[in-house]
Amino acid sequence: MSMINNLRAAVRPTRRQEAAAGQDRSSSAVVDCAVYQAGHRIGTSCSPEEAVRQVRDARGAFCWIGLHEPTEAEFAGIAERFGLHPLAVEDAVHAHQRPKVERYDSVLFMVLKTVCYLEHPSLTPTSEVVDTGELMVFAGPDFVITVRHGGHGSLAGLRRRLEEEAAESGLLGKGPAAVLHAIADHVVDDYLAVADRMQTDVDEIEFDVFSPKGGPGTDAGRVYQLKREVLEFKRAVVPLLRPMQQLSEPAAARLIDPEVQTYFRDVADHLARVIEQVQGFDELLNSLLQANLAQVSVAQNEDMRKITAWAAIFAVPTMITGIYGMNFENMPELHYRYGYFVVLAGITAVCIGMYRGFKRNGWL
Repeated sequence: MSMINNLRAAVRPTRRQEAAAGQDRSSSAVVDCAVYQAGHRIGTSCSPEEAVRQVRDARGAFCWIGLHEPTEAEFAGIAERFGLHPLAVEDAVHAHQRPKVERYDSVLFMVLKTVCYLEHPSLTPTSEVVDTGELMVFAGPDFVITVRHGGHGSLAGLRRRLEEEAAESGLLGKGPAAVLHAIADHVVDDYLAVADRMQTDVDEIEFDVFSPKGGPGTDAGRVYQLKREVLEFKRAVVPLLRPMQQLSEPAAARLIDPEVQTYFRDVADHLARVIEQVQGFDELLNSLLQANLAQVSVAQNEDMRKITAWAAIFAVPTMITGIYGMNFENMPELHYRYGYFVVLAGITAVCIGMYRGFKRNGWL
């Protein structure tokens, strides 16, 4: 019996081993983890466990943990360590959320849509113009946790820039709220860049729709595709305006430094500009679709008029030859010496007259 217990004890992992295994599982999704104090980074990258220990020991410090597409198992340890709400954790792991800001006690949970412009040589009915991802941010009293989904929207450059400008701007000294603002500002700046790039595509399709070289209906597929991409962009930016405004309101002053709130108002202003630009794209593309359909209708009407005019012209010889093909015996014209030539001349004269009339009225 004692031998069996010894075997079980040898097989059963110790608590330290379980903690190490949990650390290994979470570290696979951790992109960077660092501790900041007085606006400056302390040391190099460390594990989340070490970051928590340093933050608890150092007064006024906070840690910033960046993760990329963590699984439930990888995020469970970090969520438990920082006391994150289960609903927010579920949203962060599974993604596919609308842009929003939620408050869980002393923790702010923000969802942002990241947008990336996809290069393409020319716009086609199947061109992808924008690609979207998701970025979740947990901002607590002494921590910032970012969870990124998608192949773009990396925050490594932003983190490096904030660390380099720490002595000048002093934003990192404002704590997690300053990091939350920097992330929101970074995402909205990407929106501005994408909107400027999309302006070129919209201008190109507008020129092509009204250009005589294309012809009616040739650009409908391209317009529909670009409109789908604009709608995807619109779904990413429009719902974010209200959360940005909420962060700059007095109700959020308990969680966000009033000085940082001023910066959030600036982000909201930039976001409002992007929304106006995207809504302008949407309205312009609607107008282009209507103009394209109008061009198609006009072209169809012109074709129908031409067909009708030629049908009327050919109806004249058809009618006359039909009359003379009835084979009645008492038809005086049948015995006229020059009747055949007179009928041909009459048919030709009537057809020429009808052709000139249709031509003058623009039917041919």
